[in-house]
Amino acid sequence: MLAAAQRLRRSTDFAAAIRGGRRAGRGAVVVHLALPPTVGFEAPSSPEPARAAGAEESSAPTRAGFVVSKAVGPAVVRNRVRRRLRHLVRERLATLPAGSTLVVRALPAAAGASYARLGTDLDAAVASARAPRSRRSR
Repeated sequence: MLAAAQRLRRSTDFAAAIRGGRRAGRGAVVVHLALPPTVGFEAPSSPEPARAAGAEESSAPTRAGFVVSKAVGPAVVRNRVRRRLRHLVRERLATLPAGSTLVVRALPAAAGASYARLGTDLDAAVASARAPRSRRSR
């Protein structure tokens, strides 16, 4: 189970992560990852605010939320998929930067996916969402 500070609960938090984050889909899951804003390279005029801002940013917890719609299956199947995803994400939260917001959306294929496959799909999707975007050549 995730700690209360690590869970997304409000729809505004979900919407912010989905709108402002990077999306990556792999297999049975789609991941929306909103990374915290990066600190600029300019040196501030006073060192105190920089330390205070850094302390606030590092203390922000990494949070996760789950979306498992009725398209996945009946309530028993949806809850089983949600429990599996919650357990998989709990193990991986420490690898994300502090202050990140992760939303994991299960696709209908997640109902029949094994625990190992869900883990593989989740790892691939998170890695893809964290990778810097490359410019497409036209």
